[in-house]
Amino acid sequence: MKKYFTVYGICWAIALVVFNVITFVSAANTIGVSNAGAGFWVGYIFITIVFVANLVCSFIFFKEENMDKIFLKLSIIYIAYIALIVSLIAGAIAMAIPVIPYWVGIVVDVVILAVYAIAIVQANTAADVVSDIDDRVKAQTFFIHSLTADAQTLMSFAQSDDVQTECKKVYESIRYSDPMSNDALAEIERQIQNEFKTFDDAVKKDNTDLVKNSANKIIVLINKRNLQCKVLK
Repeated sequence: MKKYFTVYGICWAIALVVFNVITFVSAANTIGVSNAGAGFWVGYIFITIVFVANLVCSFIFFKEENMDKIFLKLSIIYIAYIALIVSLIAGAIAMAIPVIPYWVGIVVDVVILAVYAIAIVQANTAADVVSDIDDRVKAQTFFIHSLTADAQTLMSFAQSDDVQTECKKVYESIRYSDPMSNDALAEIERQIQNEFKTFDDAVKKDNTDLVKNSANKIIVLINKRNLQCKVLK
């Protein structure tokens, strides 16, 4: 997201420069900068503070590095630019037109900043919730996904057609099993893992009889695990 913040930072700097140009050029041609009263300077300072606060909020938002969270937050990028543009317009109008009280620009810009900040908080919260769920699902499916990868890799070690056939059977059995796991499945998964080590060793030693025997045990254990998964749902 750093590149997004860099682009946004450039736009923010341009907006701040435009605001200052409009403010002081307008003041010079109306009331005169030297004749500007306390209200003018209070309005100018507060609107500038709102601009700075906008940049701070944007920095907090754009510093995210997690790609999944970035995807979930993309809609806020548009809100960031809208908030910046509207703040510029409202602030510039309030400072450029003497008949409009300076506090109007302050109020409008503060409201815009508040809406932007709330949107960021909501986006961060939603992204964190979704990310936590995603992390939990990844953790719960790690056992089967890891075992599937190991079974697929093991097929390349088969030295005969019979062993290759058994490897494929085991791979397919694991691949199409229920991926979700929980603590109640710890024991059956430990048994599967231990038996897979035996199977792995037998395949690499090209021990056909042991391969077939171990493959059958793994498939039985996988089916047993699938039944337990159904019961736990």
